[in-house]
Amino acid sequence: MFEVLKTQGKARRGRFICAHGEVQTPVFMNVGTQGAIKGAVSAHDLKEIGCQIELSNTYHLHLRPTDSVVRQLGGLHKFMDWDGPILTDSGGFQVFSLSGLRKITEEGVTFASHIDGHRIFMGPEESMQIQSNLGSDIAMAFDECVENPSPYEYVKASCERTVRWLERCKQEHDRLNSLSDTVNPKQMLFGINQGGTYPDLRVWNMIETAKIDCDGYAIGGLAVGEPAEVMYQIIDAVEPHMPKDKPRYLMGVGTPSNIIEGVARGVDFFDCVMPARNARHGKLFTWEGTINIKNEKYKLDERPISESCGCPACRSFSRAYIRHLLNAGEMLAMRLLVLHNLCFYNDLMVKIRQAIDEDRFDAFRAGYSDKLGKPAT
Repeated sequence: MFEVLKTQGKARRGRFICAHGEVQTPVFMNVGTQGAIKGAVSAHDLKEIGCQIELSNTYHLHLRPTDSVVRQLGGLHKFMDWDGPILTDSGGFQVFSLSGLRKITEEGVTFASHIDGHRIFMGPEESMQIQSNLGSDIAMAFDECVENPSPYEYVKASCERTVRWLERCKQEHDRLNSLSDTVNPKQMLFGINQGGTYPDLRVWNMIETAKIDCDGYAIGGLAVGEPAEVMYQIIDAVEPHMPKDKPRYLMGVGTPSNIIEGVARGVDFFDCVMPARNARHGKLFTWEGTINIKNEKYKLDERPISESCGCPACRSFSRAYIRHLLNAGEMLAMRLLVLHNLCFYNDLMVKIRQAIDEDRFDAFRAGYSDKLGKPAT
C-alpha cells in the first residue's frame, strides 16, 4: 500500500498503491469539490496536466446530485470518467466552514444545507456510508475542524470526540467494505489529527489516533487562519508520533512554500483549492515568482505565462490574449489559467520528488521556498 523509497532529512520519497493505481509521493491532490475542477476543467484535462489524485467532497456530493445517485451510476470514478485514485473529504471541514449553519453533538453534526436550508445529519457512520457510495479510494474519517484560535477546553473536548468518532468510522468502514455490493471494497480509511494550535493536545490526539489501525493519517485543522510558522510548529510536534510506514497528509495546504516546508517536515500528501481559486482571479504561479495577469504591463505582452511551462495555456496563448479574455469575462480565461496553476503545482511535486531522489532537496528548498511566493521581477 505505501513504501518509503528514500529520505533526505525528514523529507520522504514514496510510492502509494490503491485500487485505482500507483501514486508517486510527495503528491498534490487536485481539488474537484463537486466532481470537477472549478474553471471548466474535466477529468480528461487532469490527465494532461499530470494530476495523480483527484479530491472530491462528501458533503457537497451528498447534497447534489446525492451519493445515492452517484452509486446508481457506478460510483464517482465512472460518474466523472476518471480512472485514477480519488480521495473524498469526510464533511468535517464543513463543520468549520459552515459554523453558522450547524449544531454538534456526540452523535454527529446537524447542518442546515447551504443550498436550500433543509436539515442534514451527518455523523461518523453517515460519512462512511456516503463515501462508500461514492466509491473513492481513500475515505477520510469524520472529524471537527475547529477555528484557530479556539479556547483550550473546547479544543480538548473536540479532539477527544474526534478520536471517538474515528473508532466509529473504523467500525462502520470495515462493515461497509465487507458487503458484497460495495462500490469499492478496497476503499482505504485515513484518520485525522486535530487539536487546534495546542501542541500538547495535538500530540495526545496523534498518539491516540495512531492506536486505531488506519491506512494513513492526516493533520487537519491547519491553514485556517493561524500564521504559517504556527502551522510548521504543529507539524514538527505531531510528526514524530505519526506511523512511519503509513502515508501522511496535510489537509488543505497550501502555497508552494507551504508544500516545500511540509515535505521538509515529513508530509507526503497535500491538497488546496488555492491554485485554482487564485487562477480564476488572474493570480498565477511561475518558477520566476507570482504574476497578476490583470496588470496593465501585460496588455501587449506576447510571451506565454511562463516560458518554462508546458501547460495548454503556455503552449498556445500569449499573456496579452489571456489578459484580454479575463478582462472580457470569457470563461476560456478561467479555464486556461486554472490549467496553468494546477500544471505548475503538479510540476512542483515532480521537481520535489526528483530533488529527493538526487539528494538535493535541501538545495531545492533553499532556492525555491521563498522565491515562489514573491512577485516575479
